[in-house]
Amino acid sequence: MTRFAFVVHPITPKDAARKYPIAKYFPDSWIEAFLRHKKPMVVSRVTGVESITGAKTEGLFVGCPLTPAMMTEKMPLEAVYERIVQCCELAAKEGAKLIGLGAFTSVVGDGGITIAQRSPIPVTTGNSYTVATAIEGTLQACDLVGVPRGQAVLAVVGATGSIGKTCARVLAPDFARTIVVGRDQARTEQLAAEIPRATATTQVTDLLQADVVITVTSSDVDVIMPEHLRPGAIVCDVARPRDVSVRVAKERPDVLVIEGGVVAVPGNVDFGIHFGFPPKTAYACMSETMMLALDDRAESFTLGKDVSVDQVVETQRLAEKHGFRLAGFRSFERAVDPAAIERASLARAKAGPSLA
Repeated sequence: MTRFAFVVHPITPKDAARKYPIAKYFPDSWIEAFLRHKKPMVVSRVTGVESITGAKTEGLFVGCPLTPAMMTEKMPLEAVYERIVQCCELAAKEGAKLIGLGAFTSVVGDGGITIAQRSPIPVTTGNSYTVATAIEGTLQACDLVGVPRGQAVLAVVGATGSIGKTCARVLAPDFARTIVVGRDQARTEQLAAEIPRATATTQVTDLLQADVVITVTSSDVDVIMPEHLRPGAIVCDVARPRDVSVRVAKERPDVLVIEGGVVAVPGNVDFGIHFGFPPKTAYACMSETMMLALDDRAESFTLGKDVSVDQVVETQRLAEKHGFRLAGFRSFERAVDPAAIERASLARAKAGPSLA
């Protein structure tokens, strides 16, 4: 059996209260100062992962005591690398043969390359299967809402990142036009030149032109607000933390927001912790780590800022082989009900096509 590990971390300082309840009474700066001196720890043990082939695996979640803001703004990169490598060392000591990097640990610095060089066990970011499920979920949502892709506009926010770039490259041929949205105009224009019928922008307000939006930035603040979306738009939010403001759920019932990468895990899996999903489901990045373990592939599969189409296809093959599948749609930690899909469909019909 090839055992795995996966790195998790608090998204906000107050998340530390799940482990240390007294933390909810302290200001964020105090909590971050406390976390800065904490070492990684085993958060839970994962059991019951069983492929439809009969292969089995088990693993653990390793807690990295850093928030996104600490990793990207408040600590030197070398110190962040050191803490993540400590997670890898702890996982290896616990018997794991490979480790997946979750949330911001997968994007900080060079996207896992340096971590893999220093880790005693292979490393993957899970981004290949994250792309695969984002694409699959988006296309399913288009069919349900009634978006004719050949006559619709696609927008990809965070398009110059590894996940966004591959999503744009794979999906753009299906759409009439693609808007790639990035922070740097020159880099975004360079990407647009490689994609059929694509235009580049740094302005999130240009999403008003889009029927379908995939968003996958590495921002730790809300990126997409209610006023940025046209009626009946579909938004697939792959980012963690989310890119879509919770205000969208409250103020725009005519918009369908789905979370990318929610996957049903085969077997009678018990994660030992609750991270907001229904039982036996996980993020796609976690699932990539598990399917590699089930396939006895202790290798550094997805690293760096680029994800190739071949890698995406390979994770789709592994998912089918071992029985991983999309677990329906979720939005802001809740299942998407048919009424939400119907509202988006009616709003789209009333607004008319974006290319009219």
